[in-house]
Amino acid sequence: MTHTASETLILPGLIGLLREAADSASLFVAEAKPQVLAHITGENGPNGGKVDRKLADVHQMRVHGYGWYAAYAELMNQVAGWAERLQDEGQFGEIEALLAQLLFAEYSAQLIGGVPMNQGEIVRPAHLVEDRAVMNRLFSNGIMKLMVEGGTQAVKTRIAQHLADARGRPTLERTGLDETFEMIRDQFHAFAEEKVTPFAHQWHLKDELIPIELVEELGALGVFGLTIPEEFGGSGMGKTAMCVVSEELSRAWIGVGSLATRSEIAGELILTGGTDAQKEYWLPKIASAEILPTAVFTEPNTGSDLGSLRTRAELQGDHYVVTGNKTWITHAARADVMTLLVRTDPATTDYRGLSMLLAPKPRGTEGDDFPAPGMSGGEIGVIGYRGMKEFELGFDGFTVPAENLLGGVPGQGFKQLMATFESARIQTAARAVGVAQAALETGLGYALDRQQFGQAIFHFPRVSNKLAMMAAEIMGVRQLTYYAARQKDEGKRCDLEAGMAKLIAARVAWAAADNALQIHGGNGFAMEYAASRLLADARILNIFEGAGEIQAQVIARRLLDGGN
Repeated sequence: MTHTASETLILPGLIGLLREAADSASLFVAEAKPQVLAHITGENGPNGGKVDRKLADVHQMRVHGYGWYAAYAELMNQVAGWAERLQDEGQFGEIEALLAQLLFAEYSAQLIGGVPMNQGEIVRPAHLVEDRAVMNRLFSNGIMKLMVEGGTQAVKTRIAQHLADARGRPTLERTGLDETFEMIRDQFHAFAEEKVTPFAHQWHLKDELIPIELVEELGALGVFGLTIPEEFGGSGMGKTAMCVVSEELSRAWIGVGSLATRSEIAGELILTGGTDAQKEYWLPKIASAEILPTAVFTEPNTGSDLGSLRTRAELQGDHYVVTGNKTWITHAARADVMTLLVRTDPATTDYRGLSMLLAPKPRGTEGDDFPAPGMSGGEIGVIGYRGMKEFELGFDGFTVPAENLLGGVPGQGFKQLMATFESARIQTAARAVGVAQAALETGLGYALDRQQFGQAIFHFPRVSNKLAMMAAEIMGVRQLTYYAARQKDEGKRCDLEAGMAKLIAARVAWAAADNALQIHGGNGFAMEYAASRLLADARILNIFEGAGEIQAQVIARRLLDGGN
């Protein structure tokens, strides 16, 4: 294709169209807010215009849908900003333009016709507002131009060709990150290609623990102390670096990409809530991977309702005695310390009275996963997200030194945990980007190699179009995730942005994995093909660190309760 021909695929004034479409989406969200609020505030009731939780539950589809529309608008805003920055730097090339154009063509159509919250639930403008004037914000010139002309077959075919030409490259597009971050990406991409990718599927099929030698190598590379300050033995590199590393390791296998998640959570808990002595003792050991933490929060009957957990810890002299049950505890047998959320005030029944303990335990051995007195456990078999194993845990007389109460003050556990959710959700969004990238590469490789009807199936539009859309959506959630990370690195509140990134990235990863399997046809359903693993791995992303339904509610409530 000649340069002139390729230019005709890019809409004239594309940068301006992207900005106009993003602004129109944001305006719709802003003007829809009063109408959504009118249904859930109980203005004539005792709440006096404040959000009524019961009414919000009655109108859950409307509330959650508002969260989705807001997340789409923010993603479009970030992609438009990314395009503007690259344009100013002379870096907005054909690949970047076509990806942005296709993404906006599709998302503009979804904003008007319906946003998929999952496979069977579509939220549409009429579910949020009744006012046609507000709906008309979605029929702006920018949105209509992109929707009608931006996603042509020629555009998708050209993107697919770029994908084939760039096969093996970490990213198709210029990400907009600086040279330092791209060097980090290249380093971990090369590491993962050598040490993880060739072995990941067999590890998955055998349901084995990730080799401890690999864990130690990652520790030596600084993965577990990436965001821990240098004064405590870490690299102090911030959340953007964490995103890049998580992306590349998760692209190779989500199990390896998730190894540092519990270290990230423990480090954040101790940094934000620990005493000076706790920071000085624990953080260097976490950063060096001398100790491996695990997060012990969820209980069999609590799920997302952490405030109602029942595991109790009674102070007896110089130690706490723990009694209760936990479930879905990742990497529990191999871990050396648990960040253990317990109820220290038995008189309470909600989030008040919860405390966080830094609970040491001996590492499990073959044949004895939990040798600690007063502690037992059983493995939960899972279809994906393997490599660390999931466990149910029981505590009956398990003891923790009193000095290991995080922060030294009881009753702060829930608050301390909430302070970690921003980082955890940013990292989960990055993991989702990595899984989506793996699905794209797996689908692309198969499409180029598989011959049917005298040609590679890549050349059939229904195949290559799937790959083009994967690439466009991955670009979009990558930019939203980096934005949330930048906000965190700048010390700004970013629970909203982190939640949006996690919400959409999880859905994009699932869609990419599902389409990669579809490209494989029947072979994708065979366990021997990586596509089957990617589908199972991608599915968990919409559940942990806040299920999609909870995430949409959190986003909407933040905005509707007066957040920005």
